[in-house]
Amino acid sequence: CPCVPSEGAMMDNRFATALVIACVLSLISTIYMAASIGTDFWYEYHTLSPAENVSEAGRSIWEEFVSKDADEKTYTDALFRCNGTVGLWRRCITVPKNSHWYSPPETDMTTNCISFSLSDQFVEKYIEPGNHNSGTDLNRTYLWRLQFLLPFVSIGLMCFGALIGVCACACRSLYPAIATGVLHFLAGLCTLGLVGCYVAGIELLHRKLPLPEDVRGEFGWSFCLACVSAPLQFMAAALFIWAARTNRKEFTLLKAYRVA
Repeated sequence: CPCVPSEGAMMDNRFATALVIACVLSLISTIYMAASIGTDFWYEYHTLSPAENVSEAGRSIWEEFVSKDADEKTYTDALFRCNGTVGLWRRCITVPKNSHWYSPPETDMTTNCISFSLSDQFVEKYIEPGNHNSGTDLNRTYLWRLQFLLPFVSIGLMCFGALIGVCACACRSLYPAIATGVLHFLAGLCTLGLVGCYVAGIELLHRKLPLPEDVRGEFGWSFCLACVSAPLQFMAAALFIWAARTNRKEFTLLKAYRVA
C-alpha cells in the first residue's frame, strides 16, 4: 500500500481510508485469482448414473482419458459420462475404485485427474472435435490460448502494482499510487477477458459436442472466484487513482494558497 509522506504533501483521513480499502481489495482479488487458477471446478458435468456408465465400458474410459493420444472429443465424452470437472490446468472424472467389465456397479467412487500439458494449452482445436482432417477452428483455438495466458498476465500486473506501492513507501510519495491503480485496472480487464473467453469457449464446444440428455453442465465455484475477482480489481483501481489524484490536486491548491 502506498505510504503517506510526512512532508512535502498532506493527506487527510479520506485518502488514507481509501488506500487501505484499495489494498485490502487488491489482496482479496489476488487470493481469489490464485485460487481460481489452481482449482479444477471451472465447469462441472453432472451425470445421472456415472457408476453404471463406467462399469459398462470397463477401464477403457479411464485409459482413454489419461492417454497421451486422447483428443478433445475423447476426453470430453469421458467428462460427460463420469461427472467430470474442468479447470484451466486439469481435467477430472469420477470413477469407481475398482471398475471391471464383470463387476456390478459400485458406489465407492474416486476422482482422478490429469493435467493439461503446456503443449495441450497451445494445441489447435478442430472444426469437428476429434477429426484432424476437418480443419482448424481458429475461434476456439485462440479462446483456449487466451484463457490460459490472461490469468497469469492479470496476477503479474497486480504483483507489479504492489511492487510500485512498496517503492512509493520507500520514496515517501503518494503519486505512484496512480500507476498502481492503472495496473489494477488493466488486471481487471484481463480477468474480465478471461471470463469472457472461457464462457465463449464452453458455448462453442457444446455446439460441436452437445450435452447428452442425462447430463447437466454448469459453471463451478472456481469460475465464480474469477468473476468476483474482476470487480474487486476495478474497485481497487478506482480507489488508488482517486486517492492519488485528489490528494495531489488538494496539495497543489494548498501550495498555491500559501504562495498567495
